Amino acid sequence: MLRISNFRIPLTDDTPLEQLAARRLNLAPDTVNQVVIIRRAIDARRKHNINFVYTLAVDVKIPSGQALARLGGDKDVALIAPTVKEDIVPGGTPLNSRPVVVGAGPAGLFAAYMLAQHGYKPLLLERGRDVDQRARDIADFWRTGKLDEASNVQFGEGGAGTFSDGKLTTRVTDPRMAAVLDIMTMAGAPPEIKYLHKPHIGTDKLREVVKNIRTKIMKLGGDVEFESRLTAIESKDGRLTGITVNDNRYIACEALFLAIGHSARDTYQMLYDQHVAMEAKPFAIGVRIEHPQELIDTAQYGAAAGHPRLGAADYALVYQDKAAGRAAYSFCMCPGGLVVAAASETGGVVTNGMSLYKRDSGLANSALAVTVNPADYGPNVLDGIEFQRRYERLAFALGGHNYAAPAQTVGDFLTGKNGSAKYLATPSYRPGVTPADLRQCLPEFVTTTLARALPDFGRKIRGFDHVSAVLTGVETRTSAPVRLVRGQDFVSINTDGLYPIGEGAGYAGGIMSAALDGMNAAVSFIQEYKA
Repeated sequence: MLRISNFRIPLTDDTPLEQLAARRLNLAPDTVNQVVIIRRAIDARRKHNINFVYTLAVDVKIPSGQALARLGGDKDVALIAPTVKEDIVPGGTPLNSRPVVVGAGPAGLFAAYMLAQHGYKPLLLERGRDVDQRARDIADFWRTGKLDEASNVQFGEGGAGTFSDGKLTTRVTDPRMAAVLDIMTMAGAPPEIKYLHKPHIGTDKLREVVKNIRTKIMKLGGDVEFESRLTAIESKDGRLTGITVNDNRYIACEALFLAIGHSARDTYQMLYDQHVAMEAKPFAIGVRIEHPQELIDTAQYGAAAGHPRLGAADYALVYQDKAAGRAAYSFCMCPGGLVVAAASETGGVVTNGMSLYKRDSGLANSALAVTVNPADYGPNVLDGIEFQRRYERLAFALGGHNYAAPAQTVGDFLTGKNGSAKYLATPSYRPGVTPADLRQCLPEFVTTTLARALPDFGRKIRGFDHVSAVLTGVETRTSAPVRLVRGQDFVSINTDGLYPIGEGAGYAGGIMSAALDGMNAAVSFIQEYKA
């Protein structure tokens, strides 16, 4: 097999890849057996000449070395080394009880899947409900404003990421990343996630993927239980011995994979009370900004905007506020998506973004978040949670005490005015928005940095700071406000047998990195213990 890298194909060229690859290798078309896409990205830096940039694996009928030699040292063509399958060797330490996984988000699901695949028959506990019932509960909240604290955007099968864009981008490089994608495609994810530069599943398809992974875990001998909230842990001499679920059920447990997500505030408090090692960490808060998708498409693709092969455009923006020593940045950008109500506590408004697989809502949104450091919110480990909660409650009050969200046009926000409801696009947030002054539900350092960032973003993406673009508040759950401190073996530094994993533990920042963290923790466990 040969690898062709940096293979640029114009947007308007619809020649079959097999023919293009043969031409690139100076071979006859019938010499190419198969072409597999390894990676595909879009280069839109020159809007009059947009290209797809491919990395391809090409199987040819002649010996690969011979084909390579004919190219005379072409730096973008190379032989592909055979893939060596990873061999995970179980350890010899005996277990008296099966491992327990708490949390059925990406970290918990992939930890449980890996454990089940190797014969450990894990018990997976999720405080929320199964993804189908959860979807109904969330739809009811968005329609009526009646929040269910047990089943919402934050809690339930699949985790918070299930009601997002289903983005699979990550900066983490790890050999097991391919295995994560393989498991997802096995569970029904679109095959292109394995090669797109910015892959996504969409919340609609991700729900099916989550259910299929759960089914596979159970077929492999694991058990999955919903509405099962971890309420206590028990340890002796620094070693985990058991857990309590729903305040009334004790389970003997020597190995607990703790994938609680970044919003399990009651669990953080319980772990703190049990003296589990944790530390405060930075996070970010801000607002959601929403535009017509056409505006973003035109800014990013020029005259090619709307081309069916391009799809909905995205963006990534960063502003360094040197005067304040902070950054403002776009986060969880959702092309063709919606701004959604993501509260998990009574009396608080939280926003998030969500897209379906087709990204065809006609609207684009993202968080505009500003960094928050432990020095901003107090000396105690859990003070970051109270910091988040304070602004969520202020937003709830500003919105009208009914889970409507406070909203403000960019023009009003930048000029210090309030009340305009002439929006560039009708706000998608449900159960609705209330015109308000967002400075009343965000810290001054956040609004000051956002006010400096918006004109800068408008210079980078034309129309981004349009006076009628809508800002919806507040976005507070960008990441965990604490980190559960662990060692290189993924085990808590002061509670042996406790494996903090994923976003809630402070070691991941999205679906892919969380899934990978859960998988790697499970491998570490497998290499220590026998099934």
